[in-house]
Amino acid sequence: MAATNLFDPIMKPALTIILTSAALAASSLAIVVFAESSKSGPGRPTSSLRNDPERVEHGRYIVHQVGLCIDCHSPRGGEHGDFIEEKHLTGSELPFAPTVPMPDWAPAAPHIAGMPAGWSEENMVHFLMTGERPNNMPPPRPPMPPYRLNRPDAEAVVAYVRTLTPATQ
Repeated sequence: MAATNLFDPIMKPALTIILTSAALAASSLAIVVFAESSKSGPGRPTSSLRNDPERVEHGRYIVHQVGLCIDCHSPRGGEHGDFIEEKHLTGSELPFAPTVPMPDWAPAAPHIAGMPAGWSEENMVHFLMTGERPNNMPPPRPPMPPYRLNRPDAEAVVAYVRTLTPATQ
């Protein structure tokens, strides 16, 4: 039996149909993936995220175990400097200072429980993804690191922070 030549005049139209079908299928898949990913894109509200217990728990994990936001944004007290449980992320004086002169060092971390005042959920997601503050605000002062979370992690942090009682002024 002779080997089939893909460029044989009989096989050429079949190969064209197969390749065209594959290209259309790939294009359709790309459109669906893009449409799904844009649902949580910039400008889209994330308020529904706070009702997802798994996402809130993931945000709690990031805040407490990965980003360690709690270390600066939560007050400590008692004999051993333990976190004050009912005041998580309500802002705090920083319990440390730079060992060398550091211009623009922030002596305190602001409250983030419930969301920072004047920030939308999308502002906070953008900040956690880019390190850029909203409304042309200056960059955060040291020791705040410019986080670069991916969107799902940033939304999880926002979902968690939204569940906390805001600080009373």
